[in-house]
Amino acid sequence: MRRIMSGYLKLSLIIKITVALILGIFTGIIFGEQTAILAPLGELLLRLLQFLIIPLVLFTLVVGVNMTHLGHLGRMGSKVFIYYVITSALAIMVGLAVGGLFDPGTGLSVQTDKTVEVPEDPGVVNVLLNIVPTNIIGAFNEMNLLGIIFTALAFGLAISALRNSEQHADLGEHVYKVLEALNEATFKILNVILHYVPIGIFAIVAETIGKQGLDTILSLGNMIFVLYIALFVQVGIYMILLLVFKTNPLDFFRHVRTPIITAFATQSSSGTLPLTMDAGKNLGLSKSLYSFSLPLGATINMDGAAIRIAISAVFAANYTGMSLSFTDMLMIVIVGTLASIGTAGVPGAGIIMIATVFAQVGLPMEVVALLTAVDALVGMGCTTLNVTGDLVGTTLIDKTEKHKTEEVSV
Repeated sequence: MRRIMSGYLKLSLIIKITVALILGIFTGIIFGEQTAILAPLGELLLRLLQFLIIPLVLFTLVVGVNMTHLGHLGRMGSKVFIYYVITSALAIMVGLAVGGLFDPGTGLSVQTDKTVEVPEDPGVVNVLLNIVPTNIIGAFNEMNLLGIIFTALAFGLAISALRNSEQHADLGEHVYKVLEALNEATFKILNVILHYVPIGIFAIVAETIGKQGLDTILSLGNMIFVLYIALFVQVGIYMILLLVFKTNPLDFFRHVRTPIITAFATQSSSGTLPLTMDAGKNLGLSKSLYSFSLPLGATINMDGAAIRIAISAVFAANYTGMSLSFTDMLMIVIVGTLASIGTAGVPGAGIIMIATVFAQVGLPMEVVALLTAVDALVGMGCTTLNVTGDLVGTTLIDKTEKHKTEEVSV
């Protein structure tokens, strides 16, 4: 047993995750709903990752703020936000183009008596207000990433001011050193959790495939197939951008494959965040950049979900015999982009965006219930693209900053 455990620990993480993913798919197909027995193993992985989100975001961002200048933070923040908005809009246009080319849902007759209660769309204004939490404990308890980012920035800037003041320089330096040590300790814990990731991924994938069933997959297979084509087109755009910014795509994906595969299994951008930030560290990106851009991206940058909106709209129109005018498609791009900003990076949240867009364009809400049948299978690919988009954007912005600023030595 000890030899087996030793061999497992020495084996490459990506090999273990890949094997776990393949075994999970076959287990789900063979055993079907019996794979529900594996649910606790998958739940444990999600809990372990969520356990690290708050300390990782808080400590890394506080340390990152203290490694750069205020002006540099403002410039990087502007670039991050502009990138996220532009790529979200681009993703919706890619989805509409691919959907228009393949026409998913045409001639499909699937009967469903399913209904779905769509959660209320919080709206952009409420999302912006939630950036400032009413209290710190509430932000942490509710896993409000925007609120946690705001808290980390506020205290990071305050500690930086202490370190640069004559009166409190020593006090500020002591506080910074403690937080820096806590940040390193958090990554040490993450390194231990990484050994369990393959087991959790196997359980989650097996349960997901087993729960969906082949009948559901086959009935809406055309829609799923078209959506994944659109996702791969968006990945192709990412690769072109990486090449333009003189970054080797193969080298990039080699460093980010662990969070990408984990995002595919867990369907949670925020749940994968510890691994995403670890990938940012392994890529050698600026800590002051990735400690801010990746948590923010897990909350508001949803390229995969944006593509899902577009494909779902085309599917609903074809399924019901409607036609989307140029005005309808323009509305989908605008409303979909705004809706994606207010969508949390958790499983199932994409339904809110779809319902919001459907309501604006006049598409039937009953189709939303039909789409929930394959929510998990669609969410796997979309979440993977969400995380990939965050890492690509952070890498590109880091490239533009390399010659403009150097992190403050500590």
